[in-house]
Amino acid sequence: MSRTLVLYLVSHASGELVEMLARNAVTQLAGVEVRRRLWKTVRRLDQVPEILGVLAAAPGYVLHSISHSDVREALEEGCRHLGIPFQFALEPLVGQLAEYTGAAILSHHSSGDAFDEDYFRRVEAMKYTLAHDDGVASDDLDGADVIIVGVSRATKTPTCMYLASRGIKAANVPLVPGAPPPVGLLRANGPLIVGLTVDPARLAMIRAARLSALTDESNGDYADLDLLRKEVLEARRLFIRRGWPIIDASHRSIEQTASMIIEMLRKRAGEAN
Repeated sequence: MSRTLVLYLVSHASGELVEMLARNAVTQLAGVEVRRRLWKTVRRLDQVPEILGVLAAAPGYVLHSISHSDVREALEEGCRHLGIPFQFALEPLVGQLAEYTGAAILSHHSSGDAFDEDYFRRVEAMKYTLAHDDGVASDDLDGADVIIVGVSRATKTPTCMYLASRGIKAANVPLVPGAPPPVGLLRANGPLIVGLTVDPARLAMIRAARLSALTDESNGDYADLDLLRKEVLEARRLFIRRGWPIIDASHRSIEQTASMIIEMLRKRAGEAN
């Protein structure tokens, strides 16, 4: 039976190294169909959130050749946070050669680019978004620019990652069936709070695919269409009751949803002035 491997290649240069390694490795795997995406010249921290947004939307395996330690650390920490496996292209070769020769391993300690206000804003947004993903630190949300709320697999995380790449501090809070929303969410006054909703039939397909990828057949309720209709309806009722704007993400790309939120933030800022 054919298996599909989603392979993400992230390179600090032209991408030739990671492409060559990936191509040669995959040829030794039987019955594997590969879908891949390559990012070239990734040398700045503010490039990382957009990559993580893509990974969150469609998880796969990451092979990278990032040489700058700060960018590498951000990418790998984001992958760990999202539960996505990754590999530095030159490991374990570099470590083994260093051990053999007794030589120290050299690394570029920073991306070395010009640091301006926009750069630091994007870096801080990325750090905030990673620290407030999937309900984490939901008792402290007032530092967010926007809080995205919705049921599981409503594209909250990738949307937040995309917003972070634009310098927007975005937190996301999942709604759990049968459980009240976090108190910190209901008490948050400063941030814009947006409810994301998804067509139940589409959501059932997404969740079923997620269970299949996790080889988890035990949680049938997670993708049950009748239960999902009720779950989505309850979420929408909460959004309306709280007066939160609602975006239907069923047939929108991550970029389109994020653009709508950015426009809401701009309008809100204009009204406040």
